[in-house]
Amino acid sequence: IYVFLSEETLLFLASQEELKAAYRRLCMLYHPDKHRDPELKTQAERLFNLVHQAYEVLSDPQTRAIYDIYGRRGLEMEGWEVVERKRTAAEIREEFERLQREREERRLQQRTNPKGTISVGIDATDLFDRYDEEYEDVPGSSFPQIEINKMHISQSIEAPLTSTDTAILSGNLSTQNGNGGGSINLALRRVTSAKGWGELEFGAGDLHGPLFGLKIFRNLTPRCFITTHCALQFSSRGVRPGLTTVLARNLDKNTMGYLQWRWGIQSAMNTSIVRDTKTSHFTVAMQLGIPHSFMMVSYQHKFQDEDQTRVKGSLKAGFFGTIVEYGAERKISRHSVLGATVSVGVPQGVSLKIKSLEKQRENTASDILQKKQEAEAAVRLMQEAVRRIIEAEEARMGLIIVNAWYGKFVNDNSRKNEKVKVIDVTVPLQCLVKDSKLILTEASKAGLPGFYDPCVGEEKSLKVLYQFRGVLHQVMAADNEALRIPKQCK
Repeated sequence: IYVFLSEETLLFLASQEELKAAYRRLCMLYHPDKHRDPELKTQAERLFNLVHQAYEVLSDPQTRAIYDIYGRRGLEMEGWEVVERKRTAAEIREEFERLQREREERRLQQRTNPKGTISVGIDATDLFDRYDEEYEDVPGSSFPQIEINKMHISQSIEAPLTSTDTAILSGNLSTQNGNGGGSINLALRRVTSAKGWGELEFGAGDLHGPLFGLKIFRNLTPRCFITTHCALQFSSRGVRPGLTTVLARNLDKNTMGYLQWRWGIQSAMNTSIVRDTKTSHFTVAMQLGIPHSFMMVSYQHKFQDEDQTRVKGSLKAGFFGTIVEYGAERKISRHSVLGATVSVGVPQGVSLKIKSLEKQRENTASDILQKKQEAEAAVRLMQEAVRRIIEAEEARMGLIIVNAWYGKFVNDNSRKNEKVKVIDVTVPLQCLVKDSKLILTEASKAGLPGFYDPCVGEEKSLKVLYQFRGVLHQVMAADNEALRIPKQCK
């Protein structure tokens, strides 16, 4: 019997009898009434519902057949609800392939990951001017002059070439006070490892000459990363080199600190702190450089429907003058935001900017964090059950998991300084022990209850130190390798 409990996988059992037995066992483990603590009770209720959903899938002959053939991806395919329930395995496979083709067509449109912004600046200075009396009798002079004085449009799309390579095409058009221009850029990005990527950039435009650039991103530690961008700008005045380096660090779970050095046509040093919580977004920044030096404080407040509406305000002061901005943004669809900002400054006057933004898809980092939190919640719910299992195993001198770790182990002495990425899985493994046996099939261990992937994209192993019949043993298995302990169990 192999039990999965996660967002990615379901229960996979050999028979209906084993399915029912495992379902009852997990229901007893995660039943909300068995936990008095409010937080544990909430977590138990969510996991209990996941178990129930898995049981509903596998106890139904048709959905079970779909899952046995195609796994989780088959269940996620839309359109099964119109399929006759008395289909054979061959008919189910044929129907799946048809639905898969339709889904791939929809996914092709999504894979381009379009991102666009339209920003319009409206000069409203005339609203606040006092008119001279000599103009009051002139027809039309009583109406203030409000005009669009600038506009910016940008758009980008992505085209995955391989599992590690992506092409990014972007362009922008800008106009201000009757003058404007545009540019187009092509970037080729390669993911070199789970810690970083590199990008080559080629660009051209009518405001600047051809551009060639190289950008490198690297995670230095789990809380710190660095980005370096080298560029060569070709123009009638010759080649203009530029270098920008950004060092960033997580100060806490809601706060990031940035240090930026920029060398080239506009050399500057910038430092900023950004704090983002459920109710607010706060930024403080200072820049020293040529031609602009300034200090800036910005605050955004998020209402209860934080993904829908935000109000924001900022103050920016420097040698160029002082600017006060306030405005609001509203989410109008899943990927679109509409916003308006009023700027009051010296010497620029008053202007209104309207912005429409097509949001990029969210980073998968939040998904990884969610998996970790779900695993930690499952482990807390297992504590009482594990205590009873250990007592029963000790009474019969059975199988006791002394220690267990899952992740990337470094055994090469030349790489001893490389950070080991492992998590402690002693509790969840002991929870899977039944009748002094632990049996894991050929599948990734990241889907087990209480597990998560601590190093996405890297090779992982499971290392177990266990006691059986009073004797200590140690075993190590690859992530997708089957495991049966003690060794003599059949």
